[in-house]
Amino acid sequence: MSDIERALGSGELTDRLTEVFDLVGPLYRRAQRKVEQDAPIEGLSVGVRAVLNLLREHGPMTVPQMGRAQALSRQFVQRMINDAAARHLVEFVPNPAHKRSSLIRLTEEGRAAITAVIARERAVLSQIGGDLTEAEVVTCIRVLSRLLQLVDNVDMDG
Repeated sequence: MSDIERALGSGELTDRLTEVFDLVGPLYRRAQRKVEQDAPIEGLSVGVRAVLNLLREHGPMTVPQMGRAQALSRQFVQRMINDAAARHLVEFVPNPAHKRSSLIRLTEEGRAAITAVIARERAVLSQIGGDLTEAEVVTCIRVLSRLLQLVDNVDMDG
């Protein structure tokens, strides 16, 4: 039994985790809308932003790898990559490990666009105030990671 479960009864823990789920949905949707409102300079949709950031963090990847990493369908990722490629934000390069599945990598324009979006997002996040502690943020990340693991086996392409 974890420290959280000892501190809260099992039913209470479930109730509190339900509260987390109830907050995550509106938080995600509002953050998504904020990105779309604030990104017209680069003209990035939330989906394109997601794949550009994934490439910024991990380097060249295939569409299936990006889909798995972000729990998105391959079809959705492919549409976002096609949108990004049409705007010269990404390019397709040969994949030595797989003849049919190209690697996608950022272009210089793509790197500049996602860097600008991330910088603006960080400026907004820096306004949250000093009442949150590092330990609270670490705990939040741990809880959300565990909840993500709970639903990790969901087939995004099915």
